[in-house]
Amino acid sequence: MIREQAQEMSIRFDSYPENEQFARMTIMAFLVDLNPTVDEMEDVKTAVSEAVTNAIIHGYEKEVGQVLLTCTKVGSRVSITVTDYGKGIEDIKKAREPFFTTRPDAERSGMGFAFMEAFMDEVHIESEQGHGTRIIMNKKLHLLQKV
Repeated sequence: MIREQAQEMSIRFDSYPENEQFARMTIMAFLVDLNPTVDEMEDVKTAVSEAVTNAIIHGYEKEVGQVLLTCTKVGSRVSITVTDYGKGIEDIKKAREPFFTTRPDAERSGMGFAFMEAFMDEVHIESEQGHGTRIIMNKKLHLLQKV
């Protein structure tokens, strides 16, 4: 039995809104050799976008902090972790409810976790008040044959 080799990448960036696009593109570049479908690429980009945006808007609010983005791939399995060191989530169960938002002033729809859960196979949330939040998202890709 041949064991699949794990590959991992991590980047740390400031919690500026424009870095959300940087995070999405970095993940796409890291996963491109797996030859995922267009739909899978869109799913992962959307989930990463929502997780990073949540870290920026809710984790730090109007402060600038650090966001850590890690991606591990083993065969066709992908695990993406987005970590902030901000204020944390008071009630994770409530935060996961569609349309719930703590920032109606930021014109947010409250669908971030719902989108992550819809586009990824698994979403785990760990959070501690005053210490930050870690979102772990897993997906198995259906790899296309390279021509």
